Amino acid sequence: MKITTARRISQAFFFIITVWFCAATASGTEWWQLRGWPVNWIIQLDPLAGLGTLLSTHSIYSGLIWGLVTILLTIIVGRFFCGWLCPFGTLHQFTGYVANRKKSPVLKAEKNRYKNAQNLKYIFLIFLLTAAMPDLLIFISGFSEDKPVIFWVFTAIVIILLILLSIFEIFKKPKYIIITFLLASIFIALLSMLPQTSRLLFSSLQTGLLDPIPLFYRSVNLIIIPLLDGTFFSLSPAPRFYGGTFLIGAVFLSAVLLNLYIPRFYCRFICPLGALFGLLGRFAIWRIGKSEEKCSNCLMCEKDCEGACSPSAKIRVSECVLCMNCLHTCPHDLIGYETAVSASGERRSPDLSKRKLAASLLSGIIAVPMIRLNGSTNQVNNPRLIRPPGALDESGFLSRCIKCGQCMKICPTNVIQPAFSEAGIEGIWSPVLDFRIGTSGCQLNCIACGHICPTSAIRPLILDEKTGKNKFASTGPIRIGTAFVDHGRCLPWAMDKPCIVCQENCPVSPKAILTKETFSLKGKRAVINSSESSGIEIEKAQFIPDSLATGDYFCRVSGSDEKMRLIIRNSKKSLEVSPALPWKPPPSPGSMIEIYIRLQQPFVDPAMCTGCGICEHECPVRSQRAIRVTSDNESRNKKAGMII
Repeated sequence: MKITTARRISQAFFFIITVWFCAATASGTEWWQLRGWPVNWIIQLDPLAGLGTLLSTHSIYSGLIWGLVTILLTIIVGRFFCGWLCPFGTLHQFTGYVANRKKSPVLKAEKNRYKNAQNLKYIFLIFLLTAAMPDLLIFISGFSEDKPVIFWVFTAIVIILLILLSIFEIFKKPKYIIITFLLASIFIALLSMLPQTSRLLFSSLQTGLLDPIPLFYRSVNLIIIPLLDGTFFSLSPAPRFYGGTFLIGAVFLSAVLLNLYIPRFYCRFICPLGALFGLLGRFAIWRIGKSEEKCSNCLMCEKDCEGACSPSAKIRVSECVLCMNCLHTCPHDLIGYETAVSASGERRSPDLSKRKLAASLLSGIIAVPMIRLNGSTNQVNNPRLIRPPGALDESGFLSRCIKCGQCMKICPTNVIQPAFSEAGIEGIWSPVLDFRIGTSGCQLNCIACGHICPTSAIRPLILDEKTGKNKFASTGPIRIGTAFVDHGRCLPWAMDKPCIVCQENCPVSPKAILTKETFSLKGKRAVINSSESSGIEIEKAQFIPDSLATGDYFCRVSGSDEKMRLIIRNSKKSLEVSPALPWKPPPSPGSMIEIYIRLQQPFVDPAMCTGCGICEHECPVRSQRAIRVTSDNESRNKKAGMII
C-alpha cells in the first residue's frame, strides 16, 4: 500500500468520525445519541485549544491534556495532524483536488509555489495567543506573601525569553537579545505594579474564531446538520434553528471555496493551528527531503504539494503538511521521508520579520483592553446577554470559550444560540440564550451544556446545585436571569384580556410568577328585563352565545354590595349564574346589571425566579413577548444582584 493511500484512509476516517461525533452530540435515548461517545476527542487533540486556555487561565481542563500527545508526535514525525487527521484540512484538500485535477502539471506547480503571504498565519497565531496572555503575565509577575516582588518579576522575564528564544530564530545578534531582555524587564515591572482590577490585565481567548477544529465543529453543528436534518436522516424530533448563522456559513463557505483559487488556501494563509504545528514541526526528527542535491528541476514534486513547502529546492520544513504526494511523483526517486537533512538544504523557520513580530505581539496585548474599555465584563452591560447555567463570570467565560458550538448542539430545547452583537466583538459566536427560538426555555432538570463543554467555560453542574436542593439549599438555585412583566404589552395588564400562560408554565416550586386578582367592568351597564334565581334576561343585548362562560366573567347588580356571581352560560340576551351563589331574591326588572371580567395580573418574585425563560417562550404575545428574561440577578455576576 502506498503511503498516500494510507494517508487518504486516515483522512477519511477522522473526517467521518468527527462528523459522527457532531451528530452524536444530541440528547435522547437512541444508541447513537450521547451515550459515552467521546464527542470532544478531536477538540481535545487540538493543542491550540489547550495552549490558549493555559495562557488565559493559567490552568488547563483535564481533557485538553490530549493535546500533549499531538505536540509530542509533531516533534517526532512533523505536521501529521494537518495532513492526516484534521477534518477541515481534509475538506480543503478534497475541494482543491476536485478543482485542479484536470489542470496541467505546470499550472498545478505554479499554484503550489510558496508565497510570502503564508506568513500571515503566524501573525494570526501570535495575535491570538498574546490576546490570551495578560492574565498569565500578571499571575507569574504578581505579588506573593512568601516571595519578594523581584523574584516574580525575573521569573516572568525568564519565562518570556525562553518562549521567544525557543520558538523564533530572529535573535541572530546578541544586541537583539539584550534589547528584548531590557524591554521585557520594563514591561513586566510595570505590569506587576498595576492593580489586579486594571483593564490591561484581562485575557480573552479568541483562538476559536480561526482554529480549524472549533470552526469545523461550529459549522457542522449549526449549519450542515440542521440543513440536512429531516431530509436524509432525522437527528432531532423538531427542526433546529440558530440565529445569526449567515456569518458562520459565509466564513465556512469562503474558506472552502477559496480552494478553487489556491489549494488549501485556509491552511496556507490563515490557519493558526497550522502555524503552531509549523513552529513545532521545525524540530521534527523525521522529515521530507532530498537524498541528493542534483535535480532536473522538473517540478513534478510540487504539482501536488499541499503545503507549498518547495520540495524541489530548499524545503520549508515548517510548511510541509506530510501529504507525501512528492514521494511518488518524483521521476528520479530523489525525495524520501527520513531523519537526514534534505540534501538541497532546509528553511526551518518562517520568514517573519522583527517588525511584524513586534506589531503582532503589541496588537494582541492591547486589543482586548481596547475592546473592554466599555466595561462590558465588569458591569451589567446588555440585559439580553444571558449565558447558559453554570457559565463562569463574563471575563472568566471569555477566557475559556472556544466557540465550538457543542453546547448549542446538545441543548434539547434549542435555546442556546450563537451570539452576534449581544456579547460584543470578542463574544461573537459564544453561547447565549434566546428563549424565542426552540421548543421551550431552559429546562429545570437539564445540565447537558456544562457536561459537554470541552474547556469548562460552562462548568459541569449536578441537578441539586442547579435546582438548589439538599446540600445546596442554603445557596439556592442557579439563576441565569430574571423575568420582568411588561405592563404595556401584557394582556391582563394592558388590554383587560384574561391570560395566565406564564404563571401556568412556571416550572419552579413554589411558583416564581404570582398573580393579582382584579375585576374590570366590561362595557356599559345593561337593563334587566326579567330575572330568576339562576339567571336574568337583558334588554337589547347581543351576546355571542357562551362567550361569557369561560370562567373569567362575573356579574352583579349595579349599586349593590353583593358578591360577584360567576357566569356559567349565556345566550344572545340572557345570562346564567353559578348555582353555588344564586340570587335571593332575584334582581327586580328595570334594575341595572354590571358585567365584569376577572383578570389575574402576573408579577414576578425575583427571589424564586431562575430566569429559565419558559414563560417568555410560551407568552402568547408573539412579536415582542410581554414577559421577558434579562440577565439581572444572575448567579455568576454578583454586581447583577437584585435581592438584599
